[in-house]
Amino acid sequence: MKKAEAVQYFGSQQALANVLKLHKSAISQWGDTIPELRAFQLERLTNGKLKHDPNVAAETTRSV
Repeated sequence: MKKAEAVQYFGSQQALANVLKLHKSAISQWGDTIPELRAFQLERLTNGKLKHDPNVAAETTRSV
């Protein structure tokens, strides 16, 4: 899942951080892709409106 998609869904990085009970600075450290476990969490919290995409997570793993 791309961070931009989640930020757009919630309206801001701060709103996304609030939903996940994180500091905004944690969201800023993610880069373009949301960490896999957080992506699963967001999928569940949004009742599937945001979807975890294993291919996006794999892109991040390969590029590191």
